[in-house]
Order: sequence, then structure tokens, then C-alpha cells
Amino acid sequence: MKDLQEVFNDLQEAKKELKEIRKEYRDALSHDGEYQVIIEKMTELREQKKNHELSTQRDMGERWERMEDLKSETKAMQEMISDISLTNLMDGKTIEVRDEYDTLYEPVYSVTFKKTN
Repeated sequence: MKDLQEVFNDLQEAKKELKEIRKEYRDALSHDGEYQVIIEKMTELREQKKNHELSTQRDMGERWERMEDLKSETKAMQEMISDISLTNLMDGKTIEVRDEYDTLYEPVYSVTFKKTN
């Protein structure tokens, strides 16, 4: 079995190759005239879509504001759930929750790395 550093190095190489291939792909698309016309149409449609969305948001008024508040609240609660479950995991406690239908949920943990310097 490979060690952590070997797998990390392989991942870095794969990401570098992926970046190069994406650049080639974008170059190829930039030389396609029909593709450029489609991109312009999409930009116009995106602007129209955004105008309709803003109009509807204004029409909804307080309900739209409530939805935005609920988004923030749910994000904060999700972070709180993560913090509590990690604390319980570190304390050796069993971590599980149930919904109103008595469905059991267990946590799924993920590890990512970020640059430190």
C-alpha cells in the first residue's frame, strides 16, 4: 500500500495534467465560431433570467427575506452539528440522529488538506 505522501504526490501530478488538458479544451472551443455565437446567446439569456429572478424576489418581499434567513440559519446549524459530532467522537460517544420517521443517520467524515504557508 502506498503511503500518504506518495498518494498526495500522485494527486498533485494528476491535477497538473488535468489543468493542462482543460486549457487545451478551452483553446479548442475558443476557435469554434459557432460555439462563440452560442456563448453570446447564453449570456443574453442569463441576463434575462437574472432580471426575472430579481423581479420575482422583489414581488415575494418578506417571504424571500425569510428564505435567505433560513439559508443562513441552516448553514450555521449544519456547522454546529459538525462541531458537536466531532466533539462527541473525540469523547468516544456514539454519534447518530433520527428524523421524524425514525430513520437513523450516522455521520460521514471527510479529510481535506490545505496549504499552510
